Amino acid sequence: MENTYQNEERYFKAKKQVEEIKSFYGNLIAYIVINIGLMILNLVTSPNHLWFFWPLIGWGLGVFFHGLKAFNFSPFLGRDWEQQKIKEFMDKENKRKDNWT
Repeated sequence: MENTYQNEERYFKAKKQVEEIKSFYGNLIAYIVINIGLMILNLVTSPNHLWFFWPLIGWGLGVFFHGLKAFNFSPFLGRDWEQQKIKEFMDKENKRKDNWT
């Protein structure tokens, strides 16, 4: 019974990871396409005032952090950090209960 539960839990974690990666790639494609369009629009309408860099930089930071989270590169954004914190809080709660019994 417990083995089935562990397999199910691993499956759902893997599925969630795949969905996060798909979401990142969708965000990256939209970022590239829309920013190319903004650059073309800017260069055609007002080439003396280059404003397309601002959305490129702002959205680019968002895409960067999304990528860190999707591929678990950051200790503060990834699921490993979440799991570690959950375990830490559960351990604290168990110790607190043990002290009262």
